[in-house]
Amino acid sequence: MGETFAVKVLSRAAGKKIREGEIVFVEPDYILTHDNSSAIIGKFESTVPEGKVRYPGRLAIVLDHVTPAASSKHAAGHMKIREFVREQGITNFFDIGTGICHQVMPEMGLVMPGSIVVGSDSHTCTYGAFNCFATGIDRTEAAGIWITGRTWFKVPETMNIELTGSFDAGISAKDLILTIIGDVGAGGANYMAVEFNGPAVGGLRISDRMTIANMGIEMGAKIAAFPANIMTSKYFMALDIKIEKAVWSDHDAEYARSLEYDLSDIVPVIACPHQVDNVVPIEEMTGTKIDQVFLGTCTNGRAEDLKSAADILRGEKVHPNVRMIVAPASRKEYLKAIKMGVMQDLIESGAVILPPGCGPCLGAHQGVLAPGEKCLSTANRNFKGRMGEKEAEIYLSSPETAAASAIAGEIKDPREVLR
Repeated sequence: MGETFAVKVLSRAAGKKIREGEIVFVEPDYILTHDNSSAIIGKFESTVPEGKVRYPGRLAIVLDHVTPAASSKHAAGHMKIREFVREQGITNFFDIGTGICHQVMPEMGLVMPGSIVVGSDSHTCTYGAFNCFATGIDRTEAAGIWITGRTWFKVPETMNIELTGSFDAGISAKDLILTIIGDVGAGGANYMAVEFNGPAVGGLRISDRMTIANMGIEMGAKIAAFPANIMTSKYFMALDIKIEKAVWSDHDAEYARSLEYDLSDIVPVIACPHQVDNVVPIEEMTGTKIDQVFLGTCTNGRAEDLKSAADILRGEKVHPNVRMIVAPASRKEYLKAIKMGVMQDLIESGAVILPPGCGPCLGAHQGVLAPGEKCLSTANRNFKGRMGEKEAEIYLSSPETAAASAIAGEIKDPREVLR
C-alpha cells in the first residue's frame, strides 16, 4: 500500500518508517511567531532564565497583527520582541510593514516543498500551498520548541479532494474553499491532512492555492497541502531557490475520505454569521445591506485578489453608505499592485488602503465594526466578535463578490456585473 504526503514527510523527519496514528518527534525546519512572541518570550524566560533558544536560525518572527502599534501596550510588546531578537541573534525578523506572516514566510524563502513549518497562528496551514507540512501550534508549544528545537505529532489520516474542470467568470478559489467547508463542516476534517489532487490543480495559481490552504483549519484540518508542480517551480525559481525535497502521495495511497469537485459547478457563495461553515449560494443573500467591505488579509490580499476586485470597481464608485477597506498581504504584494495600476483603481473608486497587516481581521484596529453593522469580508473567519464587536455581523465572500457588493451597497452576485 502506498504512502500519503503526511506519512512521507513525517517519516523522513523522524528518520524511520511510520504509520498513521503513530506519535513521532521531529525537528521543524522553521517555527513562526508574530506579535504573540511577546507572550511566548515570557513563557520562555520563566522556564530558562538567561537561556538561549536552541536554533535561532530556525526562528522566524513577523510583526503583523497590530501594526503600527495601536496602543502603548502593543508598542511595549513590540519593543520587547525587538530586544529579544537582538539578544538571541535571530536573523529572520520582519518588522512592521513587511507584511502578514503567512505571505512573508514564502516570500522570504522560509517555506519549502517537503519541509515542516509550525507557527503560533492557526492559519500556518497556508504553506501547504507550497507542498509544505505546515500547521498551527499554541504559545506554550512554541516556547517549548524554542527551548528544545523539536515537537511531536500524531501522524494524521488523509482526506483527498479531487478537483476537475475550471472556474467560470466571476468565480474564484474563495468560492471553492467556502463550498468545501460548507459541505464538510467546521469539524469534518478534524486532525486530518487534506490533500488537493486532480487535473484542475495544475491550473490553480499560487495565490489560489494559498487561499484554499489557508482555510483548511476552518474545517479542522491539521494540514492542507498541494503537490509541487510547474507553478511551484516557477515561484521558487523567481526566488533563486532550487526545490530538492518535494514529495507527494503514492498513486495507491489509502485515504480516509475522498471528495470530488468540478470547478465549473462552483457558484458564488456566502459564509453567513457566525460560522465559516454556514455557507449558502449567493442568491439566498442577495440584497442584504452592508456597511463595510473588507478586502485583503492572508486569505485574499495578494495582487491577483486585489486585481480581481479592481477589475470590477474600475470606473465605478463604492456606494456612499459603504466603507471599503483594503489590506494588502505584504509590502511586495502592495508594490506589485501599484505597478499593475490596481491601487489607483481601488483608490479612485473610494477604497481606503491600509498598510499590510492583520488589524481589521482580528478586530484589533483600522476597521473595527460598530454594534449592529454588517461587513462583507474576504478574510477567513466570521465568528461573533471577530472584527471587534459582538453585535456586528460578518459575511465571507470572494474578492469578486466583495467588489460588486461594494458598488451596490448590498450583497450582489458578481456575475451580474461581468455579463
